[in-house]
Amino acid sequence: MIGGRVRRAAFQIGYGLLAGCLAIAAACSSAPEGPLDPQTLILATTTSLNDSGLLDELAPIFEAEHDVDVKIIAVGTGAALRMGKQGEADVLLVHAPSSERELVENGDVSDRVLIAYNDFVIAGPAADPAGVAGMTDAAAALANILDQQTPFASRGDDSGTHKKERSLWQAANLDPAGEWYLETGQGMAATLNVADQREAYTLTDRGTFLALGGRLQLVVLVEGDARLLNYYSVLPVAAEKGGINAEVAAAWADFLVRDDIQERIGGFRRAEYGRSLFIPAAGDSEAAIAARGGAPRE
Repeated sequence: MIGGRVRRAAFQIGYGLLAGCLAIAAACSSAPEGPLDPQTLILATTTSLNDSGLLDELAPIFEAEHDVDVKIIAVGTGAALRMGKQGEADVLLVHAPSSERELVENGDVSDRVLIAYNDFVIAGPAADPAGVAGMTDAAAALANILDQQTPFASRGDDSGTHKKERSLWQAANLDPAGEWYLETGQGMAATLNVADQREAYTLTDRGTFLALGGRLQLVVLVEGDARLLNYYSVLPVAAEKGGINAEVAAAWADFLVRDDIQERIGGFRRAEYGRSLFIPAAGDSEAAIAARGGAPRE
């Protein structure tokens, strides 16, 4: 358990007069149950959402509306899913659909609700030594990179992005290894910085890439493959885990699909980049999004 979980303040009663102890006991028994301070919601999330800055905009709104302290733990999707299974978080915000469905089927989470999507892209140096620019088959592009042994920076952290990358290598029937294949073991922003410094290719979600784009020399080289669609879902952890702030977790899930918050998600940094970092998806489905080729609803 990460740092332990503190739900209520603990009090110690020292030695003193019996009357004083009885008075304290009476006061405690008549006081309403619940924490004396604002409740805490522990949110385990993918680093890509955190690195983009979206949660910095949304969390304060929720905190003000619900008198809740949102503790964001950005650990990558794989670690976030494990926290959910172990009851170490109240709610998850992740992007690995097949792994998420396993938690639903196993009863580790009470629900899984799609909130937004964007896409993954393969970014790399403008010189493009592997010759992948303009390709729309991501697996074939990775095959080119392996064939040329050009540097590739992988997150290597079992995150949603890493899971997607592994699935693309598998689709190409390839197993990357060697000095050219750099596993950072870090989040998306850090991995992009490594790729930038090493003039390497990398798979990244578009939101984080755009958020950091002004500081990077990397350019988007491969995009448009339907397999690169990137779905974000909210998963409240099952109350049966024990110690879960299930009511507030459910409120967070409801908050994210609310019309005004979906509008905020869709408008996040749109003016800055001329396009949305995230496309709202409440009430939508992965199948419908894929059928549209990732285009947003009218």
